Amino acid sequence: MQTDELTTEELRRLAELRPGGRVLSVYLNLDPSDFATPAARTSAIGSLIDEAGRKVKAEEGLSHDERQALEEDVKRVRDYLRGPSFSADGAHGLAVFAAGGADLFETVKLPRPVEAGVLIDDSPWIEPLAGMLAVGRWVVLLTNRRSARLFKGGRDRFEEIESFRDNVRSEAESGGPEQGRSERSVAEEHEEHLRKAASEAFKQFRRAPFDHLLVAIPAELRGSIERELHASLRERMRGFIEVDVEHSSGDDVVRAAAERIEATERDHEREKLDRLIEGASTGGHGAAGLDETLGALNERRVETLLIAEGFTAPGSLSAESGLLHSQESGTSPVDGSELVPREDIVESAIEAALAQSADVLVVRYHDDLRDHGSIGATLRF
Repeated sequence: MQTDELTTEELRRLAELRPGGRVLSVYLNLDPSDFATPAARTSAIGSLIDEAGRKVKAEEGLSHDERQALEEDVKRVRDYLRGPSFSADGAHGLAVFAAGGADLFETVKLPRPVEAGVLIDDSPWIEPLAGMLAVGRWVVLLTNRRSARLFKGGRDRFEEIESFRDNVRSEAESGGPEQGRSERSVAEEHEEHLRKAASEAFKQFRRAPFDHLLVAIPAELRGSIERELHASLRERMRGFIEVDVEHSSGDDVVRAAAERIEATERDHEREKLDRLIEGASTGGHGAAGLDETLGALNERRVETLLIAEGFTAPGSLSAESGLLHSQESGTSPVDGSELVPREDIVESAIEAALAQSADVLVVRYHDDLRDHGSIGATLRF
């Protein structure tokens, strides 16, 4: 399976995958500034495959069959990346998850560059994906007096999903003896076009609800389109952007919308951080620091898990219950079972949060989470 869109639902599905064998997770960086040429990509792929082979050889505790299966997985990844079915178009990174014994082979195109790496575990390695989730779904409406286009996407990518053009007259065509009546008729045609554009945006919202709306429209028409938008869309309106309505590409929309999207993401982070910090300081609905956060995950109280970008920490899981702990060895203080060390307990924390339908937010714009242990959570109760 290949997907070009990373969503919370897709991440949750990957987090819940337990194929019953060892999973090879491979991340390939396709940053155009470093790997724009086929030769550069070929070199990067070769280095990554070599690293995967070394990881398999160095992996301890494998049976003969498990090691053989992983060696076959390395070959499958190599053949895919060097074969005709792989395309770097539209991707700045790629994740590949393989477990031949469980008939698992999935790829996810990534919207931003990712640090190349390989991991072998009993489930797909999803931590690098968590920081790429968009804060909500975005739609951009581009319209003028006769053309309308809809784009959906987010911070890294927009694609056109709808367009139409009405055969309306321009104001220059409204001359003649009955100019006044003709001008009113042209104005009505323009207003009807805007109503249709607003209606199409609302139809898209009903088909596939989104969280944020931006509009590109000539400045003199902004009041008109706001009046025509359904109340549900006005609630989601995040402002106007400047972009050529009729000729802009998805990349043009990304650039035009970037400032508004970043501002919304900053505000969203700030709101979540303020709730966490206030709740943790008053003993309310907030947990800060690794121990408290893992404890809240064990109690299934987490609403949103917040992680400072780049934060990792060792820890362990209870062998019997799967409970998360910050200590690296010994027995669980909760259920007394033996602890299984985890090189990075943050990966397990993300999986646990997704399993209990919590949101995961990697904090990119604010530094104050680092003053509270670099990890925390807002709580349901």
